Amino acid sequence: MEVKRRAVKNLVTKLSSVSEQTRTEAICELRMISKNDSDSRPLIADAGAVPYLSESLYSSNKLSQENATATLHNLSISHKDLLMSTRGLLDALSHALRNPSSPSVAQCAAGTIFSLLTVESYRSIIGHKRDILFGLIDIIKNPNSDSRTVKDALKALFGIALYPMNRAHIVELGAVPPLFSLLCNDGRAGILEDVTAVIAQIAGCEESWEAFRKISGVGVLVDMLDSSTGSSNRTKENAISALLNLVQCGGEETVNSIRGIVLGAVDGIVEVAENGTDKGRSKAMALLKILDVSSCTFQEEHMDYLSNHSL
Repeated sequence: MEVKRRAVKNLVTKLSSVSEQTRTEAICELRMISKNDSDSRPLIADAGAVPYLSESLYSSNKLSQENATATLHNLSISHKDLLMSTRGLLDALSHALRNPSSPSVAQCAAGTIFSLLTVESYRSIIGHKRDILFGLIDIIKNPNSDSRTVKDALKALFGIALYPMNRAHIVELGAVPPLFSLLCNDGRAGILEDVTAVIAQIAGCEESWEAFRKISGVGVLVDMLDSSTGSSNRTKENAISALLNLVQCGGEETVNSIRGIVLGAVDGIVEVAENGTDKGRSKAMALLKILDVSSCTFQEEHMDYLSNHSL
């Protein structure tokens, strides 16, 4: 271990070199070490590498920016507190998100942010960094963003939206239209599940109703519940969660506005209420209750279900 410690310290010392080539070579080596040897991550962190790596995210050198971002991503697995306590780190990550020299830079920056967001107390801090939100939204807006980058950006947005006070910020910064655009137009594996998870979270604020209304978002979510669309069970449960959050935050006016649209997908809601996960069944039942589905038409079509479940 002592040999590793000395080797890591020597590399970190090189990060302050006046030679760009020396710095870049050291960053590349640190990336490989942090990737392949988890025991070396504490050594890299303790040697003081994080401030230098953070500064390197501003580098115009593609190789430096790529490897520095990847190294920080690796360190974020086990050293979240150290990263968050490093002055300027979040600003550096937002710069990498918005000014990536390659797709891997944006992906690693988004992945690092998501890793930090697994700590509940960091969600409010990161959610107040507008440039980070803009950077994540820009990724999902860009039709040329690769699948892994989009998925990491969606996971980061989901983590930010877990803090209720952040949801209005996400809506106000224009995330709703590109999220629904992804939902309607992107068929890449796993994207629908992740994007509906984000939509479900941001639906949980008063500001979401107007944003959803402008783009006919409720209709899109209802379509996800139609068996003919081939939506996965997770996508259907996320869609129901989004609709439930929307009506719970929007109040009676929202309920009255969307009741007719949502009841058009009542079969899909009932299917989740009967066959979904425990959480999915609970939310489907809650949505049916709020929408007051005990109409004559509904009772005729679903009498057996209603007889066994109190609405």
